[in-house]
Amino acid sequence: MAKRKGSKRAGSRQPEAITMLIEDHQKVQKMFKTFERTEDHQEQQQLATQICNELTVHTQLEEQVFYPAAREALEEADLIDEATVEHQVAKELIQKIKQSRPHDEEYCALVTVLGEYVNHHIEEEQEELFPQLKKTEIDFEALGEEMQQKKQELMSELGLAEGEEMPMEGAMARRQRGQVSRSRAANR
Repeated sequence: MAKRKGSKRAGSRQPEAITMLIEDHQKVQKMFKTFERTEDHQEQQQLATQICNELTVHTQLEEQVFYPAAREALEEADLIDEATVEHQVAKELIQKIKQSRPHDEEYCALVTVLGEYVNHHIEEEQEELFPQLKKTEIDFEALGEEMQQKKQELMSELGLAEGEEMPMEGAMARRQRGQVSRSRAANR
């Protein structure tokens, strides 16, 4: 199995299943930061759609594969119960975002609140749940393989392809080109 980016932490190898989730966390956090800096409504909508898609895949992956394995491995399932409730609230926010448009008054607030909520969820997983799971006898290799397979399946169901260029990257490149063009025009 090839090493994945970010698999090294403080000299020890991070379990593949946890690495996958952390990479998803970092990816979506970066998208939320980009959304905060974006003023163009079309770019905001592209980013919000991408954020919602990423979180939809991520929450399903956790709920269908990771959390059941974690629940089985842990003596106390309180963190899993909390995470499941947090997912439900996130899903409700995602639905509201999908039903609204960037011109709507609450659109940016909905995405911002979702970002804050997701950051809280990420913090609890990475600082509490993951360290507890690392102390268990869970088969992280098998779990990682199952998660990778499920993730590809979920992305396919949503019509997404892993590793293809992100819409936000295209939008950011267009914005940068536009800034260069405007600065050239201003210098004429």
